[in-house]
Amino acid sequence: MSTTEEQLKRIQDKLQQLLKQQASVRKENEKLKEELGIAREKLSLQQLYLDELRQQVSILKLNAGGMNERDKKEIEKKINSYLKEIDRCIALLGE
Repeated sequence: MSTTEEQLKRIQDKLQQLLKQQASVRKENEKLKEELGIAREKLSLQQLYLDELRQQVSILKLNAGGMNERDKKEIEKKINSYLKEIDRCIALLGE
């Protein structure tokens, strides 16, 4: 074999190796993207659960009378914003 043919053979071998590596990396990338999606979904669910727990704590504090004035006003603001949101939804449904 001449040196040119040997060089071409090495280049072809290296190209094949690179193509295999690329396929492997793409496969791993897809797997990681899927895992990331699952992790984000879990995080979102945990965030919702945490928000629910925080609301429950606020309600329990309100019922137990263990809230200071600032906390009470904050709860009042939240309730008022919920009521406004409900009123907006009712108005939209009425149209």
